[in-house]
Amino acid sequence: MLKIDLIAGARPNFMKIAPVINAIKQEQQHGAAIQFRLIHTGQHYDKNMSGSFFEQLGIPEPDVNLGAGGGTQAEQTAAIMTGYEKLLMESSADVCLVVGDVTSTMACAIVAKKMHMEVVHVEGGIRSGDLSMPEEINRMVTDAITDQFYTTSEVANENLRKAGIPDERIHFVGNTMIDTLLANMRRLTKPEVFLSQNLSSGNYLVLTLHRPANVDQEEKLAATLQAIIDHSGNLPLIFPVHPRTRKILQNLDFESERITFTDPLPYLEFNYLVKHAKGVITDSGGITEETTVMGIPCMTLRDNTERPETITTGTNELVGTNPDAIPGHLKKLLSGDWKTGGVPEMWDGKTAVRIVKSLISLYGKG
Repeated sequence: MLKIDLIAGARPNFMKIAPVINAIKQEQQHGAAIQFRLIHTGQHYDKNMSGSFFEQLGIPEPDVNLGAGGGTQAEQTAAIMTGYEKLLMESSADVCLVVGDVTSTMACAIVAKKMHMEVVHVEGGIRSGDLSMPEEINRMVTDAITDQFYTTSEVANENLRKAGIPDERIHFVGNTMIDTLLANMRRLTKPEVFLSQNLSSGNYLVLTLHRPANVDQEEKLAATLQAIIDHSGNLPLIFPVHPRTRKILQNLDFESERITFTDPLPYLEFNYLVKHAKGVITDSGGITEETTVMGIPCMTLRDNTERPETITTGTNELVGTNPDAIPGHLKKLLSGDWKTGGVPEMWDGKTAVRIVKSLISLYGKG
């Protein structure tokens, strides 16, 4: 029996893990000798990660919760490593499957490798080139000890080849985040804010900001929001606020009739909002992937991206972190000059099936 640990520590991880769980269950129904254990490290917790979130995406309750939330990055890393090591000493597995680039990804990969388990990395090989991002360090460390890489793009494949990884360990399979999006597209749910603000399709913008370069300096955050307000015509602005950003906004005492601030929205509600927006302004990597597949114009307020395919193929544009760059991009959007974009190769909703079939082929015990 092939035993696989599925590691998740933050909300986007669960979106990437959900289709893998479904694909394993499908293989089990066809008689495959494969088991999984869903491990929630406890790295992030918010109310939308509670029962309703798992229920929305059809994710079973985690088999184990390591409860490693809080503290500094080093404290969190240590807590995750200690908790996962204790679990493996009590009950080991054959393969540790990690996704994305959060602290849990790196911490569990290190523990598994030291316990002589195989490590597979879903979303291996992506790079921003920016070592000031904790995520970039997590990616580099994880990929340095990964045995098998499941990649989202040819750019990621090339990054791994440049690092000396042979082709037989690189598996170009697509994007599991998009598996989840496509599986739930017909289930997207109109959020309360859509009704309360009298929104209509194509006549509002969605805004999300949480990265330090955009939100940690109060004056810069205020300047960014003001630039968006001043150059977005009369379009309503809907801003689901990350807890980190909310604290800074409260210090700023920033208010505007043009912006509606909401709590973070559940998955089905948030993506309904994105699907019906005129455009999205964000500093999130995952949202740029979702807007690309939905064909929604996206402006990324970052100086780099680890998802270049959302720009070269998709609907995303890199605006940068200087508020002065915002007006020109908003003008292009409002005038209808935004590029159409397309969907990257293999972002077809079948990525998790390819991953699980590959795992059984590589590690199956008959």
